[in-house]
Amino acid sequence: MFDRVTAKLQDFPRFTFSRRSLAVACFILACLIGYLDYLTGYERSLLLFYLLPISLAVWFGNFAFGLAIAIVCVGVSVVSDVAAGIPVLRFWNIATLFVFYVLFAGVLSKLGTLIRELDRRVHERTAALEREMAERRRLDQEIAQVADRERRRLGQDLHDTLGQHLTGTALAAQVLKEKLASRSAPEVGEAEKLVHYVEEGIDLTRSLARGFFSPELDAEGLTVALQNLAENVSERFRIRCVINGDQSILIHDRTIANQLYRIAQEAVTNAVKHGAARQVDIRLAKDGPDLCLTIIDDGIGFPDTPPKSGGLGLRLMQHGAAMTGATFDVRRNGKRGTIATFRVKDFESQ
Repeated sequence: MFDRVTAKLQDFPRFTFSRRSLAVACFILACLIGYLDYLTGYERSLLLFYLLPISLAVWFGNFAFGLAIAIVCVGVSVVSDVAAGIPVLRFWNIATLFVFYVLFAGVLSKLGTLIRELDRRVHERTAALEREMAERRRLDQEIAQVADRERRRLGQDLHDTLGQHLTGTALAAQVLKEKLASRSAPEVGEAEKLVHYVEEGIDLTRSLARGFFSPELDAEGLTVALQNLAENVSERFRIRCVINGDQSILIHDRTIANQLYRIAQEAVTNAVKHGAARQVDIRLAKDGPDLCLTIIDDGIGFPDTPPKSGGLGLRLMQHGAAMTGATFDVRRNGKRGTIATFRVKDFESQ
């Protein structure tokens, strides 16, 4: 109850009145209470009701203004009692009443000052927190952009530098194998193994390069990039990974597209490596104005009571979802498997 009253009092200072209108309102209210005091007779005192105009004067004005209205209220009270026919009017009673009104006005003025100061500090802290959150979002976006550039650079270096070097090595090994074969040398088998190992290194380098950088994401959109991710995962881990995506979905915000791709990549990797999944479904669709990315697997499932710290992959997905303004939800898929859902609110307006 006290908290609700304090919250209401904090809203009062937001209303402003002119000094003249406030004085007229308080004087009229004091006169109305005095008239009621006259009608009820001096036997039934309405002294507490005079606190209402004094409260208005102190709260919307200041202590001095409240003190002036207190004097008016004492005067009105005395006039009403005299008009009602009070036999004896004691100066001590009038002084006590005035002191009581002054003390009440002082306490209320102090309370108003404290509440206004509290409200000011709350607004300052709120503004500082909003600035800090905006700065943090800006830094997160800059970090994400830098990380994306570094991933692209590393992926291109793997593909263009290391990949080309391994390709040249494979060709040289192939030539060596053919020369040994023409001489019927016994080292042909070892040369053939060498060619095979280098070709596996080329395939591994390409897979790593695609993990760091997906050129399809910029060229043909998120759906095509997810399709290539599904094919790469199916080939690399020997599982069934499929995608159900709407080709008409176009994401113009590069940050959102990159983060959703990384989220899907992390979710699929977790499902295969940690969840022992044999089938993973990637779904990208619109749900009204929202965009939903859902990854469903048939692995061991998400624990009913996950650890508070969580895994690194889970935290990365949560962070990526927060950076895009998306909501993140992960839960068990019945008795077996996991469903991870990422929802970008009001996607059509972005």
